[in-house]
Amino acid sequence: MKFAGAFSLHNGDAEWDRRDLKEWLTDLFEAPAIQIGVGCTSAIRSHLRTELTNAGWASNVRINSAYDLTVTGMSGDLAFQIQTGNISRAMYDLLKLEYLYKEEKIAAAALALPTRVAANAIASNVAHVERVWSELQLLHHIINVPLLLVSFE
Repeated sequence: MKFAGAFSLHNGDAEWDRRDLKEWLTDLFEAPAIQIGVGCTSAIRSHLRTELTNAGWASNVRINSAYDLTVTGMSGDLAFQIQTGNISRAMYDLLKLEYLYKEEKIAAAALALPTRVAANAIASNVAHVERVWSELQLLHHIINVPLLLVSFE
């Protein structure tokens, strides 16, 4: 697995830069031992959970104590979410991140997704960064959280 690129919505990149965490975030995806393909999602999630924990991030954090809705990680005023499943889950992830932002629990977020080519190697109808970024162009007035979309392949 390797970092492929990033897209910034509402100055999300500046928020990660301001905390000196943008390079750290993109470096999470430099894991050559993880081969992208069918069945790789467990390895990706395990790798990210280990890296986040080692950096002091809380894992699988509930966005509200009354609901079993979680994000992959939180640290301070930042949230991180990985999506390697169905495209509909990526939209759901954006809603969770927007909720945290509206509730002033975070100031910025990152959503990690495979590229289209990597998504196709994982399975059919997997969320990919190109589609999510394209749809965010339409939804940018609804999704207001400063967001950094990180892609990997």
